Amino acid sequence: MAFTGFSADAVAFYEGLAADNSKTYWQAHKAIYDTEVKGAMLALLGELADFGTFHVFRPYNDVRFAKGRPPYKEQIGAVGESEGGAVHYVAFSANGLIAGSGYYHMANDQLERFREAVDDEHRGAEVAALCTAMEKKGYSLSAMDELKTAPRGYAKDHPRIAILRRKGLSRRSSGRPRRGCTPRPWSSASVTRGTGLPR
Repeated sequence: MAFTGFSADAVAFYEGLAADNSKTYWQAHKAIYDTEVKGAMLALLGELADFGTFHVFRPYNDVRFAKGRPPYKEQIGAVGESEGGAVHYVAFSANGLIAGSGYYHMANDQLERFREAVDDEHRGAEVAALCTAMEKKGYSLSAMDELKTAPRGYAKDHPRIAILRRKGLSRRSSGRPRRGCTPRPWSSASVTRGTGLPR
């Protein structure tokens, strides 16, 4: 099945779930989830095969050890990893679509090489310029974790200290539902270009 976008029914499904996150709501609307949400996500992932194999997260929260946590996730998400370890992520909810890629959490040897590159006058300047360009295009940069101070062996006043403190580097973009523009707010083209997986 070709991906034609997430429908207004998919947006409404998550709006309803946010208002009534219960087994009763879920069972009454599961057919919409299966076709308009999960079905659309699987179709999208089929068109993103160049980024590797994706895993779709379960729609249920683990409530055994989290008191007060709602039983159902209010978004559908998928993650994949391409050759070389870059992670790709896509999520859809009533708030819109999020897509991103990069090294969200680097292994120790990757982190060491990354920091050496950022520290280097020429390569570091190139990394900083790429980060600035991405932010100007509307991407947000993130990592799973970052240090509160300079890593060991690097000066606190390093010109690229903000990048050096990160334990990974990824970028993401997001798009909100555009009601009234089209029956299906997103297409595969919009996902892979405007709000989609950055290469």
